[in-house]
Amino acid sequence: MDIKVSWDGGAKFIGESSTGHEVIMDGPPEGGGQDQGPRPMEMLLLGTGACSGYDVVSILKKSRQAISSCEVQVSSERADTDPKVFTKIHLHFKLSGNALKDKQVERAVSLSAEKYCSASIMLGATAEITHDYEILEVDGNL
Repeated sequence: MDIKVSWDGGAKFIGESSTGHEVIMDGPPEGGGQDQGPRPMEMLLLGTGACSGYDVVSILKKSRQAISSCEVQVSSERADTDPKVFTKIHLHFKLSGNALKDKQVERAVSLSAEKYCSASIMLGATAEITHDYEILEVDGNL
């Protein structure tokens, strides 16, 4: 996988993926940016949430669970001194669907955390990563 990141002045960078998609990353005004995009460290968390969410949805679908939505809320803590690596990351999954089974959801979250999500497993080298989930009610079903 090859990507390109180009400086666009101030604290703004344009990232181009190997598939040709672009994303703007920028810093706050006090750091020379114009706040036109997420910070690079936020991008790491966004990618981790999407990677893990993709795994969970895929595993649930393969388990014939009728999932209709998945939201991943990611919270983190960073070291106080440079390099300000992530020290704690928590992924909270909010899932809904038709009669989702708790055991299947737990299995999907565990498989993502322990086997499939390359992003969270990689970040686990410096951060304590935890996961939990909730199954939201849809049409009167859990």
